[in-house]
Amino acid sequence: MSYHDEQESIESFKAWWGQWGNVSTWVALVVLLALAAWNGWNYWQRHQAAGAAVLYDQVQQAATAGDQALMTRAATDMESRFSSTAYAQMSALAAAKTLYLAGDAAGAKAQLQWDIDHAKDDEFRQIAKLRLASLLLDEKAYDAGLALLVQPASGPFKGVVADGRGDLLAAAGRRDEARAAYQLALENLPQGSASERQLIQFKLDALGG
Repeated sequence: MSYHDEQESIESFKAWWGQWGNVSTWVALVVLLALAAWNGWNYWQRHQAAGAAVLYDQVQQAATAGDQALMTRAATDMESRFSSTAYAQMSALAAAKTLYLAGDAAGAKAQLQWDIDHAKDDEFRQIAKLRLASLLLDEKAYDAGLALLVQPASGPFKGVVADGRGDLLAAAGRRDEARAAYQLALENLPQGSASERQLIQFKLDALGG
């Protein structure tokens, strides 16, 4: 490249930089910041998952031992530090079972309510609702249980929710509504669920009519 061509290239670059230099700098800066934020987010997610996994081991140990005090501490710690993880959703269900078996129905209900309010996955939320409704059935809080178990229009939980509603309605003496709920459960439970279907049919027959 001749000296003249080199000078012309330099002048062209200076002109381009004068027009677009600031824009290019800001674009590059935005890209770098976006990459840094993405890497930071991934690191935070990995850190959260690792910490939650360690704490979940404590939850499992407490569940195996039936240790009410340890379970309460571990579950509370999990919910305060790692509430956005799947481990927190699983921990709340495990804690509810352990506390219920230990005779702490109020603690079990609190854990189930936490899952209902905070679970990111609908599956965990629905399971928590079904289990809490079962506790409310034991307490004869039928209306509260029915308000909790809103019948879904479709989906994998339609049959089991209908069954839960049937139990609450039957206990409340609302036999016709209970019969309709059990029938809906039979219509929506998979054919492979033989034992569940047999139990619902037994409850339906017990209602008569």
